[in-house]
Amino acid sequence: MNYVTVRGNRIRFHETGDPAAPPVLLLHGIGRSLEDWSLQHSRFDDEYRVISLDMPGFGLSQRMPAPTTLPVLADGVWATLDALGETRPVHLMGNSLGGAVSMTMLASAPERVSTLTLVNSAGFGKEVTWALRVLALPGLGRTMLRNINKMSAPRVERTLFRDRALVTPERVAMAIKIAKQPDFAPVYLEIAKALGGFRGVAPAWRTSLLESLTALEKPTMILWGDRDMILPCHHMAAARTAFPHARSHMFPNTGHMPQIERPDEFAGMVRPMLAEVAV
Repeated sequence: MNYVTVRGNRIRFHETGDPAAPPVLLLHGIGRSLEDWSLQHSRFDDEYRVISLDMPGFGLSQRMPAPTTLPVLADGVWATLDALGETRPVHLMGNSLGGAVSMTMLASAPERVSTLTLVNSAGFGKEVTWALRVLALPGLGRTMLRNINKMSAPRVERTLFRDRALVTPERVAMAIKIAKQPDFAPVYLEIAKALGGFRGVAPAWRTSLLESLTALEKPTMILWGDRDMILPCHHMAAARTAFPHARSHMFPNTGHMPQIERPDEFAGMVRPMLAEVAV
């Protein structure tokens, strides 16, 4: 893995493929890291420059100075691409929070986006796992985030996958390592508060963001796992309403991360759309 300095902050990234090839950018979910996209690099980097990164304040990246919001994350990701010398339109793929950040990036700079792939994306409904809702309770959220350890981390990982065999020692160890980073708890709580609270995902930002995208008909793919315990699969109906031009697919027997649980099928669904776009 490599690091790049962005506005004085260290951002972690992983890059494969030909730097001259069309760029693909992969964004993870809340509290996660670029490891959530590791299986997709080899499935795209024969024809694309594939970049995954730890968004500012997540994974092993340092935070941005401002309180963490969707616009701050989107701006930080654009700035990271600039620092990597990538100013061409990118194929954006975002899982969970990464989907909401991808949509925010599209709204802020549509000329820099070739396609949009939303994977079990935040932004399409109120319902969210209770584990995220309780973070809004005063004091409790910070305590929970400071106590991610060998006992609690496996329980969190199990909520992400239908296939429990994917809760590997390596994934558990990475979750614990991330939780020990100084920016982890503050950034997690800031973005969780910005997105909602105990009652669920707030409607105001969702409505505003989706309204800002109505005139931007970029080629779009919406993917979901039908056994998602974080963001329920019926949110996909709202996503299809928001993006009536989009292609979509529901993966059976799959949880919150189809890019991990169904790596070949995932790439097989997305690659045709990317190939149709000349960059």
